[in-house]
Amino acid sequence: MNWLEHLYGPQVHLLNSTYLNGLLAKLCHPDTHQPEINRWVESLYKSLLIAVINAEFPTEDFNSPTRMTETHPDVLLTGTRVRREQRVICINIARAGTFPSHVCYDFLHNSIAAQLIRQDHIFAARSVGNQHQVTGTEIGATKIGGDKEDAIVLIPDPMGATGNTILATMEYYKKKVPGKALKFLALHLIVTPEYLKKVTTHYPEVQVYALRLDRGLSPQAVLEAKPGLHWDQEKGLNSKDYIVPGGGGFGEIMNNSFV
Repeated sequence: MNWLEHLYGPQVHLLNSTYLNGLLAKLCHPDTHQPEINRWVESLYKSLLIAVINAEFPTEDFNSPTRMTETHPDVLLTGTRVRREQRVICINIARAGTFPSHVCYDFLHNSIAAQLIRQDHIFAARSVGNQHQVTGTEIGATKIGGDKEDAIVLIPDPMGATGNTILATMEYYKKKVPGKALKFLALHLIVTPEYLKKVTTHYPEVQVYALRLDRGLSPQAVLEAKPGLHWDQEKGLNSKDYIVPGGGGFGEIMNNSFV
């Protein structure tokens, strides 16, 4: 897997895949709606999760029989795989994160023992000011299935725009969910420089993974420089705190609910 070189710090991991870039362009195209949007989101999140698992999950050695073991009993398949006895929590941040969280939750069953995978639910919404700019995130309700002790906590939220949602989620899990998590991993399709600045400043323990960095409102000279070199001049959010070029409201399109 290729990674984009940047100067945002070791918390930030930006994939640089020509294949996934093409899928993401299809996802963000104005003609893409249901049911195609969910198909692209599923493909993209499965690919992103594989990269995250390879980079962040603990491993174990294994010996396994194959169909040839009957005739060659002394020769087993050996190798290294993801450690099956690892607790993992997927956080569904409704509504844009609902489908991505379910995709990750389902996909993890391929490598993790089923009883150790949990999906939590947070109902969060943007709070906006008089000019429709985002002022924060309000958590309306939660359904948390237990503690977070020694768990890898995944936050699959498609758009890392302002960072307010991740900050609200982290604050909730740090203060109200007992136990010490093994690590927190934020999984996004698109992030902005503004998002990266806020999250890395407030929660340096969060590892951020994304498929694309959008900073389309930056000056041309900044766009031509390595990402993060002129971080204070990079801009990916418009006056209403939507990502540019972005993909519009994924939550609205995925749910066919334009409110």
